[in-house]
Amino acid sequence: MTPHSILAVTDFSTLGDHSLARAGMLCAEHGATLELIYLAPPGEPPPPDAACRLAHHALQLGQRHDIQVRTLNRVAFEVADVVAETHRADLLIWGTEPLRGVRSFLMGQPVEGIVRKCQRPVLVVRRPADGPYQSLVVAVDFSKTSRGLVDLVLALNTTAQVELFHAVTAAHEGKLRYAQVSEQAIKAYREQCRRYARDRMLTLADSYDARRNRLLSSLGYGDPARQVLVQQQHTGADLIVVGKQPSSMLSDLLFESVAQRVLRDAHTDVLVVPHDFQPASSASARRRLAGGPAIRRVRAGAPQPPGLPNQAAMRARTVRGTGSIRKTQAFSRVPTASPC
Repeated sequence: MTPHSILAVTDFSTLGDHSLARAGMLCAEHGATLELIYLAPPGEPPPPDAACRLAHHALQLGQRHDIQVRTLNRVAFEVADVVAETHRADLLIWGTEPLRGVRSFLMGQPVEGIVRKCQRPVLVVRRPADGPYQSLVVAVDFSKTSRGLVDLVLALNTTAQVELFHAVTAAHEGKLRYAQVSEQAIKAYREQCRRYARDRMLTLADSYDARRNRLLSSLGYGDPARQVLVQQQHTGADLIVVGKQPSSMLSDLLFESVAQRVLRDAHTDVLVVPHDFQPASSASARRRLAGGPAIRRVRAGAPQPPGLPNQAAMRARTVRGTGSIRKTQAFSRVPTASPC
């Protein structure tokens, strides 16, 4: 999915400036349009010159990157106000300072709410946008959504080196130890899990053979959120990409997802892609109006063996069609009159 429209959120902080700069770079790279919106900190009134400052940022970004930039005159006071403006955007870029105090402990961070409610990929910017992303770490779990996640990353970052990472979890080892299984059997089970994950990783990486020069793969062992952070620190990647399943606020408070923990502990940019994300309707209409035949990419796979014919049905069809065949042959022998 190539983004055609990007929505950038800022609160005029340092992180907000980083998000606007990153949004301008991505729009210039993909030829997308950019929309800017200001989000006021919870419980604080917006500055009186918010619209003027937002228009100034739009003018600077448009002149610097030669892109189309428009501002939303509406000031967002809650996460729901930002979600309502994402129906035209293919990508949401988030740049606000994290909250401190009791409110953040009880209600959570606003970025957690936007990731939970938004059906668009959310790029959380935390570092200065000095240039395009050079290396990425993509957390995969070999599900159907992982393949779409990799497709999105490769389309969004056309030149960066992409590393597919999977952490082999030890979820069942505790049950084996509780059942007093021998250490040798546990090690054999662990090696079997690693071998299975290695085969699945090779299958996933081989499906992108055309981009193998910039596609790597690696495996870890342990907690997925912790291991992907360790891998990012080890490789020095500029961006972590992780998927997120649909959830409610209560489930996020009781059971933290991998995306939540990565967002909380990562010190680099994080791209969170919901499993049920949808492209913007305006972008889809623009692609349909662009003209040209529709092209659908189909991955090659093992052909299905042909099914055996039903012999009883073939004999019944032959018996029913014998009379009609004879009538047709007899009719064909009748001479036709020549035209005058």
